[in-house]
Amino acid sequence: MNGRHLKALGKGECIYDYINDLLLFKIKNRDYLKSLDFDNLIVDIDKEGFITGLRIFDASEIFNIPKLALKNIKSFRFQARIEDKKVTIQLEFIPILRNKPLVKQGQNLVREAIGSEVTNSEVLCTIA
Repeated sequence: MNGRHLKALGKGECIYDYINDLLLFKIKNRDYLKSLDFDNLIVDIDKEGFITGLRIFDASEIFNIPKLALKNIKSFRFQARIEDKKVTIQLEFIPILRNKPLVKQGQNLVREAIGSEVTNSEVLCTIA
């Protein structure tokens, strides 16, 4: 790791598209450059080479959570790292169902960014 870090504590945004079952985590006010597509997961990268967004398709199936709970996420944290063309994302969030938090959901996502021009970096983002 070359020491490139982006701390976006409190600068996150979470959007859930109920109809399309699409969950989006992103950092506000970053300049988008490109996306890396990994089937049901798309990672957005900004002009400085940091991961600044994460789109998850079929989110209720992937996390085994009711869609109604994904409509109301209380807090989230994602930590992303690009190292040697490998994308690693640690994602934690608390969905609310019937006014009660579900057990804290955690997921580690690791994907190879083969053939992509990505530079090593690390990001920590939380919801505002």
